[in-house]
Amino acid sequence: MTPTTATTVPTTPPAEAPTVRSTAQGKVEGVDDSARSGTWSWKGLPFARPPVGALRWRAPAEPEAWAGIRPAKQFGNPCLQNGRIYGPGANNTYDATIASTLNTPVGSEDCLTLNIWRPASTDEKLPVLLFIHGGSNISGYTADPVYHGANLAKKANAVIVTANYRLGVLGFLNLPQLRVGGTEGDDSGNFALLDNLAALRYIQKNIAGFGGDAGNVTVMGQSAGAINLLALMASPMSKGLFHKAMPLSGGISLASNLPPGSLPTLNPASAYLAQGNGLLLNLLVADGKAADLAAAATYAAGMSAADVADYLRAKDGKTILGTVLAKGLTGSGPIPDGAVLPTDPIAAMAAGQYLKVPTVVGVTRDEGKLFTPFLPLVGGPKPGIKIDDATRFTMMQNFDPDAATTLSSADIIDPVYLPVTTAVSGYDAMTARITNAFMVPSRDNLLNTLKTQQSNLWHYQFDWAQLPPPWNEVYGAAHAFDLGFVFGNFGPSLFSNASFSAANRPGREALSNAMIGSIAAFMRTSDPNSAALGTTWAPWPSRLLLDATPAAASISTL
Repeated sequence: MTPTTATTVPTTPPAEAPTVRSTAQGKVEGVDDSARSGTWSWKGLPFARPPVGALRWRAPAEPEAWAGIRPAKQFGNPCLQNGRIYGPGANNTYDATIASTLNTPVGSEDCLTLNIWRPASTDEKLPVLLFIHGGSNISGYTADPVYHGANLAKKANAVIVTANYRLGVLGFLNLPQLRVGGTEGDDSGNFALLDNLAALRYIQKNIAGFGGDAGNVTVMGQSAGAINLLALMASPMSKGLFHKAMPLSGGISLASNLPPGSLPTLNPASAYLAQGNGLLLNLLVADGKAADLAAAATYAAGMSAADVADYLRAKDGKTILGTVLAKGLTGSGPIPDGAVLPTDPIAAMAAGQYLKVPTVVGVTRDEGKLFTPFLPLVGGPKPGIKIDDATRFTMMQNFDPDAATTLSSADIIDPVYLPVTTAVSGYDAMTARITNAFMVPSRDNLLNTLKTQQSNLWHYQFDWAQLPPPWNEVYGAAHAFDLGFVFGNFGPSLFSNASFSAANRPGREALSNAMIGSIAAFMRTSDPNSAALGTTWAPWPSRLLLDATPAAASISTL
Protein backbone atom coordinates (compact mmCIF):
# COMPACT_ATOMS: atom_id res chain seq x y z
CA MET A 1 0.00 0.00 0.00
CA THR A 2 1.46 3.28 -1.01
CA PRO A 3 1.56 5.81 1.82
CA THR A 4 -0.24 9.07 1.19
CA THR A 5 1.31 12.42 1.76
CA ALA A 6 -0.62 15.37 3.10
CA THR A 7 -0.78 18.36 0.85
CA THR A 8 -0.89 21.90 2.22
CA VAL A 9 -3.65 23.99 0.74
CA PRO A 10 -2.84 27.70 0.84
CA THR A 11 -5.41 29.61 2.88
CA THR A 12 -6.41 33.22 2.47
CA PRO A 13 -6.35 35.09 5.75
CA PRO A 14 -9.81 36.26 6.73
CA ALA A 15 -10.64 39.70 5.43
CA GLU A 16 -10.62 42.41 8.05
CA ALA A 17 -13.97 43.81 9.04
CA PRO A 18 -14.95 47.09 7.36
CA THR A 19 -14.63 48.78 10.74
CA VAL A 20 -10.89 48.00 10.88
CA ARG A 21 -8.97 50.90 9.37
CA SER A 22 -5.37 52.07 9.28
CA THR A 23 -4.11 55.37 10.66
CA ALA A 24 -0.61 56.83 10.78
CA GLN A 25 -0.31 55.49 14.34
CA GLY A 26 -1.72 51.99 13.79
CA LYS A 27 -4.89 50.08 13.07
CA VAL A 28 -8.20 50.83 14.79
CA GLU A 29 -11.45 48.93 15.03
CA GLY A 30 -14.71 50.83 15.27
CA VAL A 31 -18.39 49.97 15.58
CA ASP A 32 -20.58 48.47 12.86
CA ASP A 33 -23.95 50.15 13.37
CA SER A 34 -25.12 49.50 9.81
CA ALA A 35 -28.23 47.60 10.89
CA ARG A 36 -29.55 50.48 12.99
CA SER A 37 -28.19 53.76 11.60
CA GLY A 38 -26.55 52.69 8.35
CA THR A 39 -23.14 53.88 9.57
CA TRP A 40 -19.76 52.80 10.84
CA SER A 41 -18.02 54.83 13.53
CA TRP A 42 -14.68 55.16 15.28
CA LYS A 43 -14.52 56.93 18.62
CA GLY A 44 -11.76 58.10 20.93
CA LEU A 45 -9.01 58.27 18.27
CA PRO A 46 -5.99 60.13 19.70
CA PHE A 47 -4.94 63.00 17.44
CA ALA A 48 -2.27 64.24 19.87
CA ARG A 49 -0.45 63.05 22.96
CA PRO A 50 -2.11 63.75 26.30
CA PRO A 51 -1.23 67.40 27.13
CA VAL A 52 -0.14 66.59 30.67
CA GLY A 53 3.00 67.13 32.72
CA ALA A 54 5.62 68.88 30.60
CA LEU A 55 3.14 69.00 27.68
CA ARG A 56 0.58 71.11 29.57
CA TRP A 57 0.42 74.54 27.91
CA ARG A 58 2.43 73.35 24.92
CA ALA A 59 1.45 72.85 21.30
CA PRO A 60 -0.11 69.40 20.80
CA ALA A 61 2.45 66.68 20.06
CA GLU A 62 2.04 63.88 17.54
CA PRO A 63 0.31 60.85 19.06
CA GLU A 64 2.36 57.75 19.76
CA ALA A 65 2.04 54.66 17.58
CA TRP A 66 0.72 51.31 18.78
CA ALA A 67 0.97 47.68 17.74
CA GLY A 68 -2.01 45.51 16.91
CA ILE A 69 -5.55 46.79 16.53
CA ARG A 70 -6.70 49.50 18.93
CA PRO A 71 -10.38 49.49 19.93
CA ALA A 72 -12.15 52.68 18.87
CA LYS A 73 -15.62 52.01 20.21
CA GLN A 74 -16.01 54.51 23.05
CA PHE A 75 -15.74 58.27 23.28
CA GLY A 76 -12.51 59.56 24.79
CA ASN A 77 -12.45 61.56 28.00
CA PRO A 78 -14.05 65.00 27.99
CA CYS A 79 -11.51 67.76 28.53
CA LEU A 80 -11.14 68.96 32.11
CA GLN A 81 -13.72 71.67 32.91
CA ASN A 82 -15.87 73.06 35.67
CA GLY A 83 -19.29 71.42 35.50
CA ARG A 84 -22.07 73.33 33.73
CA ILE A 85 -25.39 72.17 32.35
CA TYR A 86 -23.66 72.05 28.95
CA GLY A 87 -20.94 69.73 30.28
CA PRO A 88 -20.36 65.97 30.51
CA GLY A 89 -21.40 65.28 34.08
CA ALA A 90 -19.63 62.41 35.82
CA ASN A 91 -20.20 59.89 33.02
CA ASN A 92 -19.34 61.72 29.77
CA THR A 93 -22.94 61.68 28.58
CA TYR A 94 -26.32 63.30 29.13
CA ASP A 95 -27.55 62.03 32.50
CA ALA A 96 -28.62 63.25 35.94
CA THR A 97 -25.01 63.70 37.12
CA ILE A 98 -24.82 66.88 35.06
CA ALA A 99 -26.96 68.57 37.74
CA SER A 100 -24.95 67.12 40.64
CA THR A 101 -21.53 68.12 39.27
CA LEU A 102 -22.21 71.80 38.58
CA ASN A 103 -19.26 74.05 39.48
CA THR A 104 -17.02 71.08 40.28
CA PRO A 105 -14.21 69.81 38.03
CA VAL A 106 -15.17 67.02 35.62
CA GLY A 107 -13.26 65.39 32.80
CA SER A 108 -9.56 64.83 32.26
CA GLU A 109 -6.54 66.57 30.80
CA ASP A 110 -5.95 63.39 28.76
CA CYS A 111 -8.64 64.30 26.26
CA LEU A 112 -7.26 65.03 22.80
CA THR A 113 -9.30 62.52 20.83
CA LEU A 114 -11.68 62.68 17.91
CA ASN A 115 -14.58 60.65 16.52
CA ILE A 116 -15.49 59.65 12.98
CA TRP A 117 -18.78 58.53 11.43
CA ARG A 118 -19.34 57.49 7.83
CA PRO A 119 -22.03 55.66 5.85
CA ALA A 120 -21.75 51.86 5.88
CA SER A 121 -20.87 51.70 2.18
CA THR A 122 -17.93 51.31 -0.15
CA ASP A 123 -18.06 54.97 -1.23
CA GLU A 124 -14.70 56.74 -1.29
CA LYS A 125 -13.65 60.39 -1.56
CA LEU A 126 -16.63 61.49 0.51
CA PRO A 127 -16.78 65.11 1.66
CA VAL A 128 -15.56 65.62 5.23
CA LEU A 129 -17.01 67.82 7.96
CA LEU A 130 -15.16 68.65 11.19
CA PHE A 131 -17.45 70.00 13.91
CA ILE A 132 -16.02 72.16 16.73
CA HIS A 133 -18.37 72.19 19.71
CA GLY A 134 -19.40 75.22 21.74
CA GLY A 135 -19.56 75.91 25.46
CA SER A 136 -18.03 79.40 25.88
CA ASN A 137 -14.58 77.80 25.46
CA ILE A 138 -14.88 76.66 29.08
CA SER A 139 -17.13 73.61 28.74
CA GLY A 140 -18.56 71.09 26.28
CA TYR A 141 -17.74 67.59 25.06
CA THR A 142 -17.94 65.63 21.84
CA ALA A 143 -19.90 62.81 23.51
CA ASP A 144 -22.86 65.18 23.89
CA PRO A 145 -25.71 63.25 22.20
CA VAL A 146 -26.60 66.29 20.08
CA TYR A 147 -23.24 65.94 18.30
CA HIS A 148 -23.43 62.23 17.45
CA GLY A 149 -22.65 62.14 13.75
CA ALA A 150 -24.46 59.05 12.50
CA ASN A 151 -27.64 60.69 11.18
CA LEU A 152 -25.76 63.53 9.49
CA ALA A 153 -23.21 61.11 7.97
CA LYS A 154 -25.94 58.88 6.57
CA LYS A 155 -28.26 61.60 5.28
CA ALA A 156 -25.48 63.77 3.82
CA ASN A 157 -23.43 60.78 2.60
CA ALA A 158 -20.35 62.29 4.19
CA VAL A 159 -17.64 61.67 6.77
CA ILE A 160 -18.40 63.51 10.02
CA VAL A 161 -15.66 64.23 12.56
CA THR A 162 -15.96 65.73 16.04
CA ALA A 163 -12.87 66.62 18.06
CA ASN A 164 -12.18 67.64 21.64
CA TYR A 165 -9.95 70.59 22.48
CA ARG A 166 -8.53 71.99 25.71
CA LEU A 167 -10.87 74.30 27.62
CA GLY A 168 -10.64 77.29 29.93
CA VAL A 169 -7.19 78.33 31.14
CA LEU A 170 -5.85 74.94 30.06
CA GLY A 171 -6.77 75.85 26.49
CA PHE A 172 -6.10 79.58 26.52
CA LEU A 173 -3.50 81.10 28.87
CA ASN A 174 -1.52 84.28 28.30
CA LEU A 175 1.45 84.17 30.67
CA PRO A 176 4.95 85.31 29.59
CA GLN A 177 6.73 82.81 31.83
CA LEU A 178 5.29 79.92 29.78
CA ARG A 179 6.76 81.12 26.52
CA VAL A 180 9.54 78.94 25.16
CA GLY A 181 10.40 80.71 21.93
CA GLY A 182 8.98 77.90 19.83
CA THR A 183 7.66 78.21 16.31
CA GLU A 184 4.62 75.95 16.64
CA GLY A 185 2.37 78.47 18.36
CA ASP A 186 3.30 77.59 21.95
CA ASP A 187 3.99 81.21 22.80
CA SER A 188 0.58 82.41 21.63
CA GLY A 189 -1.29 80.92 24.57
CA ASN A 190 -3.85 79.61 22.04
CA PHE A 191 -3.49 75.94 22.91
CA ALA A 192 -7.12 75.16 22.07
CA LEU A 193 -6.72 76.62 18.58
CA LEU A 194 -3.57 74.55 18.17
CA ASP A 195 -5.66 71.51 19.15
CA ASN A 196 -8.21 72.42 16.46
CA LEU A 197 -5.36 72.68 13.95
CA ALA A 198 -3.94 69.33 15.08
CA ALA A 199 -7.33 67.71 14.47
CA LEU A 200 -7.34 69.18 10.96
CA ARG A 201 -3.82 67.89 10.32
CA TYR A 202 -4.94 64.46 11.52
CA ILE A 203 -7.76 64.61 8.97
CA GLN A 204 -5.30 65.50 6.22
CA LYS A 205 -3.10 62.51 7.08
CA ASN A 206 -5.71 59.89 7.88
CA ILE A 207 -9.18 60.59 6.55
CA ALA A 208 -8.63 58.83 3.20
CA GLY A 209 -8.40 55.60 5.19
CA PHE A 210 -11.98 56.20 6.33
CA GLY A 211 -13.25 57.02 2.84
CA GLY A 212 -12.98 60.78 3.17
CA ASP A 213 -11.54 63.34 0.75
CA ALA A 214 -8.75 65.31 2.43
CA GLY A 215 -9.09 67.85 -0.38
CA ASN A 216 -12.71 68.62 0.54
CA VAL A 217 -12.94 69.47 4.24
CA THR A 218 -15.64 71.72 5.68
CA VAL A 219 -15.28 73.05 9.22
CA MET A 220 -18.44 73.82 11.17
CA GLY A 221 -18.28 75.42 14.61
CA GLN A 222 -21.06 76.61 16.88
CA SER A 223 -20.84 79.36 19.54
CA ALA A 224 -17.31 79.11 20.98
CA GLY A 225 -16.63 76.61 18.21
CA ALA A 226 -17.62 79.26 15.66
CA ILE A 227 -15.35 81.81 17.33
CA ASN A 228 -12.51 79.31 17.12
CA LEU A 229 -13.32 78.53 13.49
CA LEU A 230 -13.21 82.23 12.62
CA ALA A 231 -9.89 82.46 14.44
CA LEU A 232 -8.64 79.59 12.28
CA MET A 233 -9.79 81.42 9.16
CA ALA A 234 -7.76 84.44 10.28
CA SER A 235 -4.72 82.36 11.29
CA PRO A 236 -1.76 81.97 8.95
CA MET A 237 -1.35 78.43 10.32
CA SER A 238 -4.53 77.14 8.64
CA LYS A 239 -3.42 77.25 5.02
CA GLY A 240 -4.47 74.14 3.12
CA LEU A 241 -6.20 72.49 6.08
CA PHE A 242 -9.84 73.16 5.15
CA HIS A 243 -11.85 74.36 2.20
CA LYS A 244 -15.25 75.60 3.42
CA ALA A 245 -16.53 77.15 6.65
CA MET A 246 -19.80 77.16 8.58
CA PRO A 247 -19.54 79.37 11.70
CA LEU A 248 -22.86 79.22 13.58
CA SER A 249 -23.72 81.81 16.25
CA GLY A 250 -20.24 83.21 16.70
CA GLY A 251 -18.06 86.18 15.88
CA ILE A 252 -14.49 87.44 16.01
CA SER A 253 -14.98 91.16 16.71
CA LEU A 254 -13.18 93.30 19.25
CA ALA A 255 -15.08 96.11 20.95
CA SER A 256 -13.18 98.51 18.68
CA ASN A 257 -14.74 96.84 15.62
CA LEU A 258 -18.30 97.34 16.83
CA PRO A 259 -20.79 100.16 17.50
CA PRO A 260 -20.78 101.59 21.04
CA GLY A 261 -22.78 99.50 23.49
CA SER A 262 -22.09 96.22 21.71
CA LEU A 263 -20.80 93.16 23.54
CA PRO A 264 -17.65 91.94 21.74
CA THR A 265 -17.02 88.33 20.76
CA LEU A 266 -13.23 88.70 21.10
CA ASN A 267 -11.17 90.16 23.94
CA PRO A 268 -7.71 91.73 23.53
CA ALA A 269 -4.62 89.84 24.63
CA SER A 270 -4.30 92.21 27.60
CA ALA A 271 -7.50 90.80 29.13
CA TYR A 272 -6.03 87.30 29.11
CA LEU A 273 -2.69 88.56 30.44
CA ALA A 274 -4.53 89.96 33.46
CA GLN A 275 -6.30 86.61 33.88
CA GLY A 276 -3.04 84.65 33.66
CA ASN A 277 -1.30 86.86 36.21
CA GLY A 278 -4.34 86.68 38.48
CA LEU A 279 -4.24 82.88 38.38
CA LEU A 280 -0.54 82.74 39.24
CA LEU A 281 -0.78 85.22 42.11
CA ASN A 282 -3.86 83.62 43.65
CA LEU A 283 -2.21 80.20 43.57
CA LEU A 284 0.86 81.59 45.32
CA VAL A 285 -1.33 83.11 48.05
CA ALA A 286 -3.27 79.86 48.47
CA ASP A 287 0.02 77.97 48.88
CA GLY A 288 1.19 80.35 51.60
CA LYS A 289 4.02 81.74 49.46
CA ALA A 290 2.69 85.25 50.04
CA ALA A 291 0.18 86.94 52.35
CA ASP A 292 -1.75 88.79 49.67
CA LEU A 293 -1.76 89.53 45.96
CA ALA A 294 0.67 92.44 46.25
CA ALA A 295 3.16 90.26 48.10
CA ALA A 296 2.56 87.48 45.59
CA ALA A 297 3.49 89.84 42.77
CA THR A 298 6.77 90.57 44.48
CA TYR A 299 7.36 86.86 45.08
CA ALA A 300 6.59 86.00 41.46
CA ALA A 301 8.97 88.68 40.23
CA GLY A 302 11.75 86.82 42.00
CA MET A 303 10.94 83.53 40.27
CA SER A 304 12.61 82.58 37.00
CA ALA A 305 10.35 81.83 34.04
CA ALA A 306 11.29 78.16 34.35
CA ASP A 307 10.37 78.19 38.05
CA VAL A 308 6.94 79.66 37.28
CA ALA A 309 6.32 77.16 34.48
CA ASP A 310 7.36 74.22 36.67
CA TYR A 311 5.23 75.51 39.55
CA LEU A 312 2.11 75.79 37.38
CA ARG A 313 2.64 72.47 35.61
CA ALA A 314 2.97 70.72 38.96
CA LYS A 315 -0.44 72.01 40.04
CA ASP A 316 -3.35 69.63 39.90
CA GLY A 317 -5.68 70.69 37.10
CA LYS A 318 -8.69 70.60 39.42
CA THR A 319 -6.95 73.02 41.79
CA ILE A 320 -6.35 75.39 38.88
CA LEU A 321 -10.01 75.25 37.82
CA GLY A 322 -11.18 75.71 41.40
CA THR A 323 -9.05 78.83 41.73
CA VAL A 324 -10.35 80.22 38.44
CA LEU A 325 -13.93 79.77 39.63
CA ALA A 326 -13.44 80.97 43.20
CA LYS A 327 -11.49 84.09 42.25
CA GLY A 328 -13.71 85.27 39.40
CA LEU A 329 -11.09 84.54 36.74
CA THR A 330 -13.50 82.77 34.39
CA GLY A 331 -13.80 83.61 30.72
CA SER A 332 -11.86 82.11 27.86
CA GLY A 333 -11.36 82.45 24.15
CA PRO A 334 -8.88 83.04 21.35
CA ILE A 335 -6.02 85.36 22.24
CA PRO A 336 -5.17 87.84 19.46
CA ASP A 337 -1.42 87.46 20.00
CA GLY A 338 -0.27 88.61 16.57
CA ALA A 339 1.19 85.22 15.55
CA VAL A 340 -1.37 82.41 15.66
CA LEU A 341 -4.15 85.01 15.60
CA PRO A 342 -3.81 88.59 14.28
CA THR A 343 -4.18 91.33 16.87
CA ASP A 344 -7.29 92.50 14.98
CA PRO A 345 -8.75 89.59 12.98
CA ILE A 346 -11.49 91.72 11.38
CA ALA A 347 -8.86 94.16 10.10
CA ALA A 348 -6.87 91.22 8.71
CA MET A 349 -9.98 89.94 6.94
CA ALA A 350 -10.70 93.40 5.56
CA ALA A 351 -7.19 93.38 4.09
CA GLY A 352 -7.78 89.96 2.52
CA GLN A 353 -5.31 88.30 4.89
CA TYR A 354 -7.31 85.21 5.84
CA LEU A 355 -8.27 81.78 4.54
CA LYS A 356 -10.75 82.81 1.87
CA VAL A 357 -13.20 79.91 1.55
CA PRO A 358 -16.93 79.58 0.79
CA THR A 359 -18.71 80.44 4.03
CA VAL A 360 -22.18 79.97 5.52
CA VAL A 361 -22.87 82.05 8.64
CA GLY A 362 -25.83 81.07 10.82
CA VAL A 363 -27.61 82.64 13.79
CA THR A 364 -30.83 81.94 15.68
CA ARG A 365 -33.63 84.46 16.00
CA ASP A 366 -33.66 84.48 19.81
CA GLU A 367 -29.95 84.06 20.58
CA GLY A 368 -30.30 86.13 23.77
CA LYS A 369 -32.75 83.73 25.42
CA LEU A 370 -29.88 81.44 26.35
CA PHE A 371 -27.85 84.33 27.79
CA THR A 372 -30.27 85.73 30.36
CA PRO A 373 -27.53 86.24 33.01
CA PHE A 374 -26.34 89.03 30.69
CA LEU A 375 -29.57 91.01 31.10
CA PRO A 376 -28.02 93.42 33.65
CA LEU A 377 -25.42 94.29 30.99
CA VAL A 378 -28.19 95.65 28.73
CA GLY A 379 -30.21 97.49 31.37
CA GLY A 380 -32.13 94.66 32.96
CA PRO A 381 -32.69 94.81 36.75
CA LYS A 382 -32.04 91.07 37.26
CA PRO A 383 -30.99 87.91 35.43
CA GLY A 384 -33.95 86.56 33.47
CA ILE A 385 -34.13 83.02 34.87
CA LYS A 386 -35.04 82.95 38.58
CA ILE A 387 -34.17 79.28 39.25
CA ASP A 388 -30.66 77.85 39.51
CA ASP A 389 -29.18 75.61 36.84
CA ALA A 390 -29.57 72.39 38.84
CA THR A 391 -33.28 73.07 39.27
CA ARG A 392 -33.67 74.02 35.63
CA PHE A 393 -31.79 70.93 34.46
CA THR A 394 -33.96 68.61 36.54
CA MET A 395 -37.11 70.46 35.51
CA MET A 396 -36.26 69.90 31.84
CA GLN A 397 -35.13 66.32 32.35
CA ASN A 398 -38.44 65.44 34.02
CA PHE A 399 -40.63 67.38 31.59
CA ASP A 400 -43.00 65.38 29.40
CA PRO A 401 -43.52 67.33 26.15
CA ASP A 402 -46.57 65.26 25.23
CA ALA A 403 -48.49 65.58 28.51
CA ALA A 404 -50.57 68.40 29.93
CA THR A 405 -48.52 70.52 32.30
CA THR A 406 -49.13 73.02 35.08
CA LEU A 407 -45.63 74.46 34.55
CA SER A 408 -45.69 78.10 33.45
CA SER A 409 -43.22 80.79 32.49
CA ALA A 410 -43.75 82.29 35.94
CA ASP A 411 -42.11 79.19 37.43
CA ILE A 412 -38.91 79.91 35.51
CA ILE A 413 -38.68 83.58 34.47
CA ASP A 414 -38.14 86.35 37.02
CA PRO A 415 -41.45 88.18 37.60
CA VAL A 416 -39.88 91.54 36.75
CA TYR A 417 -39.88 90.39 33.09
CA LEU A 418 -43.49 89.14 32.99
CA PRO A 419 -45.66 89.08 31.01
CA VAL A 420 -43.04 88.09 28.46
CA THR A 421 -44.67 90.17 25.71
CA THR A 422 -44.68 93.45 27.66
CA ALA A 423 -43.26 96.19 25.45
CA VAL A 424 -39.76 97.43 26.35
CA SER A 425 -39.41 95.71 29.75
CA GLY A 426 -40.82 92.21 29.07
CA TYR A 427 -38.71 89.09 28.69
CA ASP A 428 -38.99 89.05 24.88
CA ALA A 429 -37.95 92.66 24.53
CA MET A 430 -35.12 92.45 27.05
CA THR A 431 -33.62 89.23 25.70
CA ALA A 432 -33.81 90.79 22.23
CA ARG A 433 -31.53 93.50 23.62
CA ILE A 434 -28.91 90.82 24.32
CA THR A 435 -29.30 89.42 20.81
CA ASN A 436 -28.97 92.89 19.33
CA ALA A 437 -25.99 93.87 21.50
CA PHE A 438 -24.09 90.59 21.34
CA MET A 439 -24.66 88.36 18.34
CA VAL A 440 -26.08 90.74 15.72
CA PRO A 441 -23.25 93.33 15.71
CA SER A 442 -20.54 90.67 15.43
CA ARG A 443 -22.52 88.87 12.73
CA ASP A 444 -22.97 92.02 10.66
CA ASN A 445 -19.36 93.07 11.21
CA LEU A 446 -18.15 89.67 10.03
CA LEU A 447 -20.46 89.33 7.03
CA ASN A 448 -19.97 92.87 5.80
CA THR A 449 -16.20 92.53 6.12
CA LEU A 450 -16.06 89.20 4.30
CA LYS A 451 -18.39 90.56 1.61
CA THR A 452 -15.68 93.03 0.57
CA GLN A 453 -13.40 90.06 -0.18
CA GLN A 454 -15.65 87.27 -1.47
CA SER A 455 -19.08 86.73 -2.98
CA ASN A 456 -19.54 83.07 -1.93
CA LEU A 457 -21.04 84.03 1.41
CA TRP A 458 -24.45 83.01 2.71
CA HIS A 459 -26.43 83.67 5.89
CA TYR A 460 -29.28 81.87 7.59
CA GLN A 461 -31.47 82.74 10.55
CA PHE A 462 -33.06 79.86 12.45
CA ASP A 463 -36.59 80.88 13.53
CA TRP A 464 -38.13 77.59 14.69
CA ALA A 465 -39.87 78.04 18.05
CA GLN A 466 -42.60 75.39 18.12
CA LEU A 467 -41.57 74.21 21.59
CA PRO A 468 -44.24 72.99 24.03
CA PRO A 469 -45.32 75.62 26.60
CA PRO A 470 -43.83 77.17 28.64
CA TRP A 471 -40.50 76.54 26.94
CA ASN A 472 -41.66 78.28 23.76
CA GLU A 473 -41.57 81.50 25.80
CA VAL A 474 -38.50 80.67 27.89
CA TYR A 475 -36.29 79.64 24.94
CA GLY A 476 -38.00 80.17 21.60
CA ALA A 477 -35.38 79.97 18.85
CA ALA A 478 -32.52 80.30 21.33
CA HIS A 479 -28.77 80.08 20.87
CA ALA A 480 -27.75 76.51 19.94
CA PHE A 481 -31.29 75.36 19.24
CA ASP A 482 -30.48 74.81 15.57
CA LEU A 483 -27.97 72.07 16.40
CA GLY A 484 -30.48 69.25 16.80
CA PHE A 485 -31.70 70.07 13.29
CA VAL A 486 -28.18 70.25 11.84
CA PHE A 487 -27.29 66.80 13.19
CA GLY A 488 -30.75 65.28 12.92
CA ASN A 489 -30.64 64.43 16.63
CA PHE A 490 -33.74 65.11 18.71
CA GLY A 491 -32.77 63.52 22.01
CA PRO A 492 -32.50 62.41 24.68
CA SER A 493 -30.28 65.44 25.31
CA LEU A 494 -30.16 68.61 27.40
CA PHE A 495 -33.00 70.57 25.78
CA SER A 496 -34.85 67.75 24.00
CA ASN A 497 -37.71 67.26 26.48
CA ALA A 498 -38.28 71.01 26.56
CA SER A 499 -38.28 71.22 22.77
CA PHE A 500 -39.46 68.18 20.89
CA SER A 501 -42.98 66.82 21.10
CA ALA A 502 -45.01 64.41 19.03
CA ALA A 503 -47.07 67.38 17.87
CA ASN A 504 -44.08 69.25 16.37
CA ARG A 505 -42.33 66.16 15.01
CA PRO A 506 -43.46 66.27 11.35
CA GLY A 507 -42.47 69.90 10.88
CA ARG A 508 -39.15 69.74 12.70
CA GLU A 509 -38.08 66.56 10.90
CA ALA A 510 -38.93 68.14 7.54
CA LEU A 511 -36.93 71.25 8.46
CA SER A 512 -34.00 69.15 9.66
CA ASN A 513 -33.96 67.15 6.42
CA ALA A 514 -33.96 70.37 4.39
CA MET A 515 -31.09 71.79 6.45
CA ILE A 516 -29.05 68.60 6.10
CA GLY A 517 -29.73 68.59 2.36
CA SER A 518 -28.34 72.13 2.18
CA ILE A 519 -25.28 71.21 4.25
CA ALA A 520 -24.65 68.22 1.98
CA ALA A 521 -24.87 70.44 -1.10
CA PHE A 522 -22.48 72.98 0.43
CA MET A 523 -19.93 70.28 1.29
CA ARG A 524 -20.04 68.92 -2.24
CA THR A 525 -20.45 72.00 -4.43
CA SER A 526 -19.40 74.97 -2.24
CA ASP A 527 -22.98 76.29 -2.63
CA PRO A 528 -25.69 75.61 0.01
CA ASN A 529 -28.53 75.77 -2.49
CA SER A 530 -30.49 72.54 -2.56
CA ALA A 531 -33.86 71.50 -3.95
CA ALA A 532 -34.69 70.44 -0.39
CA LEU A 533 -34.91 74.12 0.63
CA GLY A 534 -37.72 74.82 -1.82
CA THR A 535 -36.37 78.31 -2.50
CA THR A 536 -33.27 79.98 -3.90
CA TRP A 537 -30.76 81.09 -1.27
CA ALA A 538 -28.95 84.17 -2.54
CA PRO A 539 -25.64 85.32 -1.06
CA TRP A 540 -25.45 87.88 1.75
CA PRO A 541 -26.99 90.44 2.29
CA SER A 542 -29.93 88.15 1.48
CA ARG A 543 -30.80 85.77 4.31
CA LEU A 544 -32.56 82.44 4.54
CA LEU A 545 -35.21 82.08 7.27
CA LEU A 546 -35.47 78.50 8.54
CA ASP A 547 -38.78 77.67 10.21
CA ALA A 548 -41.54 75.09 10.31
CA THR A 549 -45.16 74.75 11.32
CA PRO A 550 -45.96 71.69 13.45
CA ALA A 551 -46.70 69.87 10.22
CA ALA A 552 -44.22 71.08 7.58
CA ALA A 553 -41.05 73.04 6.90
CA SER A 554 -41.48 76.74 6.19
CA ILE A 555 -38.39 78.22 4.53
CA SER A 556 -38.27 81.70 3.03
CA THR A 557 -35.83 84.45 2.13
CA LEU A 558 -35.38 88.08 3.01
